[in-house]
Formats: sequence, C-alpha cells, structure tokens
Amino acid sequence: MEKDTLKTFNPKRSIKRAAIARRLAPKWSLESEGNKYVWASKMERVGLIRQGLPYSTIEVISKRINTPVKEVLQILSLPQTTYNKKRREKSLLSGRDSETVLLLTELIDFGLEVFNQEEDKFLRWLKKPNVSLGGVTPESLLDSTTGIQEVKNCLNRLEYGNLA
Repeated sequence: MEKDTLKTFNPKRSIKRAAIARRLAPKWSLESEGNKYVWASKMERVGLIRQGLPYSTIEVISKRINTPVKEVLQILSLPQTTYNKKRREKSLLSGRDSETVLLLTELIDFGLEVFNQEEDKFLRWLKKPNVSLGGVTPESLLDSTTGIQEVKNCLNRLEYGNLA
C-alpha cells in the first residue's frame, strides 16, 4: 500500500511563506514635491487613492512617459485651466485621477521591466500601433483603467513570447 502523499497543514510554515511572499512582492513608489508615495498591494493603493495625490504627480507621469503635460491632462480628462488652478492651490487629485496616476506608475514600471530597463525602447513601443491591441497604440488606451489593464496584458504576453 502506498504512503499517503498528502501533507498536513502547518500554520507556522504557511505564515513564514506568506511573510516571504510579502517581502518579495513588488513595491511601487512615486515621488512628488518631496513626498514619497509607496505601495506594495492593492489595499495600500486604495489607501493612497482615498488620501488623494497632489496635482504635481501629473508632471511626474509626464516625464516618465516622455509626453507633454497637456497630453497627460487629456488622459485624465482634466482641463488645463483646472490643472493650473489646482496645482497652484496644492490641491489633491480626485480618487479616479489618483487611481489612474498610480496605475500608470505600475504600468510604466512593468513596461520598463519587460524592456530590461531600456526606456527608449519602451517609450517607442507605447507609441507604435499594436496588432494585439486592435491596431491602436498602447498610449491611446491609457485614458481608462480597462485600457491600462489591456496594455499591461499586452506587456505580459510580450514578456512570455506571445503575440504582443
């Protein structure tokens, strides 16, 4: 008779494995006006979204994807005059806009990882029409959370050698 190959549950081993996984989890950060925003989980992201990010983070995203602030404002559906006023007042972005900025930060970090930290290649890829995205540029999909997720899925396929 064969030995039972099922192992019994060991809570100590499970807790240890979870702690290791938490330490190895990706951490994202965004720095603006001397403040650093760091998150490593979706729940931490929710906390930052609820807190709100400063309008100055729009400029950070603009620099990271080498796109004029005006185009990032179009992604966020924000008028230039509103941005100028809120930026001057040091106001915070709405929850939706804060979420988009955080998701874009995660996407940029993942894209750079896929392209081996070669920023120029990643930025070119963002601007080129992509067959797996229906012939549109990845950059054109960054105005919605679904679009951002589709670009992320495309990067994931690219990383594993599938059609991207």
